[in-house]
Amino acid sequence: MVLTSKFCVSASNAERPVNSRRTFLRLAAGAAVGTAARPLLGQPQNSAAPSAEMFKGFKSQKIQTTGATINVISGGQGPPLLLLHGNPETHVMWHKVAPRLATEFNVFAADLRGYGDSSKPDGGENHSNYSKSAMALDQVELMSHFGFEKFAVVGHDRGGRVGHRMALDHPDHITKLAVLDIVPTYDLLHRVTNEVATAFYHWFFLIQPSPFPETLIAGNVEFYLKYMMFRDMAHKEIPAWMGEGAFSEYLRCYRDPAALHATCEDYRAGESIDMKHDEEDLKRKISCPVLALWGKQGAVGKYFDVLSVWRERADNVNGKAVAGRHFLPEEAPDEVLLELQAFLKS
Repeated sequence: MVLTSKFCVSASNAERPVNSRRTFLRLAAGAAVGTAARPLLGQPQNSAAPSAEMFKGFKSQKIQTTGATINVISGGQGPPLLLLHGNPETHVMWHKVAPRLATEFNVFAADLRGYGDSSKPDGGENHSNYSKSAMALDQVELMSHFGFEKFAVVGHDRGGRVGHRMALDHPDHITKLAVLDIVPTYDLLHRVTNEVATAFYHWFFLIQPSPFPETLIAGNVEFYLKYMMFRDMAHKEIPAWMGEGAFSEYLRCYRDPAALHATCEDYRAGESIDMKHDEEDLKRKISCPVLALWGKQGAVGKYFDVLSVWRERADNVNGKAVAGRHFLPEEAPDEVLLELQAFLKS
């Protein structure tokens, strides 16, 4: 069936067999949202963007996709570039990098479904509404709304996992992919040691059945965020590399019970439906160029040979360690910016 929505596959994609998983996600997500209660696909809505001061000159919108309402800011001119954040952050994590990238690129920084000011759909059967395939489809549709069928993606943490899936499910759309401080989900969960389980403790906490982790986090959201993000700084001031403004924004969003549940659903999907999808695609490689960056002081580089792992998943991979532990665009914005500019313009 050929869809007439502006979010149907591009002509180049239409010539090849439609991925059955993608078709299922479109239909299921559309049914979940309900056509009578939502705006037309791609119809922008006003977005209350508290991050306006951090992104001067950027426009804030909410765009309806098949399965969610995605909050996005955009600015700049040049080749299209999509920035995707990780947990427990929002698009605000790009506040030190996006304005400078916008001098050379048409930058879009979106909140993933379930995060920030994007909508928080129900998890669905087997957490399918938070599968990385569903989250990837949101972003492909988002960029199509703005007129871009081909674009580069930079993803940190969960955003990198969405980017990984985008490059597999939608290879004709992704020109380049940069992944920040991750290895593929399949590899992380299949190489668990005592040290890895300790460093990535939240993976195994957040996947517990609802409402167990949601209830515990809700008891003191600020404490949880500070420990998760700063570890040894749970009772200290917010570090200068992040700043009070950015942290306040993350805290505002994370205090929403729907966001807490959605975050857990994201991780529950990671060890269930995402794992199934990854197993199905183990023999497929990402075809576009890939840049992998990781923190010199972080757990990813300590416990994994990052480039070797990604070279098992993609044909063309380069990368390096940069200063910082995990939140690299905030901890080391100058270094990250230089690496991204060199990669995106090559």
